[in-house]
Amino acid sequence: MEQAVLSVTQLNEYLRMMMDGDRVLSGLFLRGEISNYKRYASGHAYFTLKDEGGQIRAVMFQSYVGKLLFAPADGMRVIAHGRVSVYPQSGQYQLYVDEMQPDGAGSLALRFEQLKRKLEREGLFDIARKKPLPKMPMRIGVITSPSGAAVHDIKRILSSRFPCAEMILFPSAVQGADAPAQLIAGLHFFQATDLVDLIILGRGGGSAEDLWAFNDEALARAVADCTIPVISAVGHESDFTICDFVADRRAATPSNAAEIAVPDKKELLQLLTSQGARLSTAALREIRQKRAIVEALAKSRVFRLPESILESFSRRLDDTSDALAQAIGDALAKKRQSLTEACGRLDALSPLAVPLRGYAVLQNEGKTVKSQKEVAPGDRLTVRLHDGSFSVEVTE
Repeated sequence: MEQAVLSVTQLNEYLRMMMDGDRVLSGLFLRGEISNYKRYASGHAYFTLKDEGGQIRAVMFQSYVGKLLFAPADGMRVIAHGRVSVYPQSGQYQLYVDEMQPDGAGSLALRFEQLKRKLEREGLFDIARKKPLPKMPMRIGVITSPSGAAVHDIKRILSSRFPCAEMILFPSAVQGADAPAQLIAGLHFFQATDLVDLIILGRGGGSAEDLWAFNDEALARAVADCTIPVISAVGHESDFTICDFVADRRAATPSNAAEIAVPDKKELLQLLTSQGARLSTAALREIRQKRAIVEALAKSRVFRLPESILESFSRRLDDTSDALAQAIGDALAKKRQSLTEACGRLDALSPLAVPLRGYAVLQNEGKTVKSQKEVAPGDRLTVRLHDGSFSVEVTE
């Protein structure tokens, strides 16, 4: 029988189909150490997985790289899931990775530290951006599990420390895949409704896996963007989550969050008592000072001999009246003298005074004659003297 002759391409395609059809090779988990890791502008990542005895080339396409919760790097031990197939163009087989996670007990810690460094570089942990907590919040929103111990601890502390504060619960899952979305929904609800002055976000203690929902990047960003002050109260004092770093205040426990959120009524009462005593002392001191001033005024001459003050004012009034009368008299005398002098000057200039000195005024038809050119023979003129008038006729 004649042996078939295959081309290189046909062989590579045959091997690819064989591997793609193999149940084990089409979906397996592979443990190894990353080396020669490189991510291209396309978003695809190419690297090598190796262990003490061998190595395999691997590729992870952009759609899968974007879902990673950590940043791969050389030297990192990982567990990769994918399929083994042949790349026909080079004839090399490689691992096509669709999922990958850090290997070992420290995988969660690694993801935590990588996200923490990322958000810290963006400034989400800066003290300057944190909002101050209200001194006396009257309505406090609590986002947590309605059946957990945290909500009961918070309610108990609020009732004992500041009974006038109202607690509004937004029930949410606090662990599992659905928890981050529900916690974010609680933040958005309180912002949209403007129901509360302060938000407590948290849960009771648990393992690192139980608390992992509070390390979600989307939740951390929602806490950072929240317009209402947020207290993060997750787990116990030794537990830290990403939400603790981005929140406006971190509480060691949910009970501690309630203590931070509101003042203590006993301390307020003591403060009011102290302030009342200080106010009373200040008021008494002010009263004593004013009383001393009043007593000093009562002993003064104006209150002991008020008539003497009136007598003094009366004398001043009389003196002022006399001075005013004298000034008016002097002013009238000066005006009278000026008037007499003005009348004398006016008399000397008056045309009525001229006839008294033997002169007459000629008028022709009511008009005073000033020149001989204004009359002609035959005109009848009026001659006015100081004691009367008569008519004359011009002859030449």
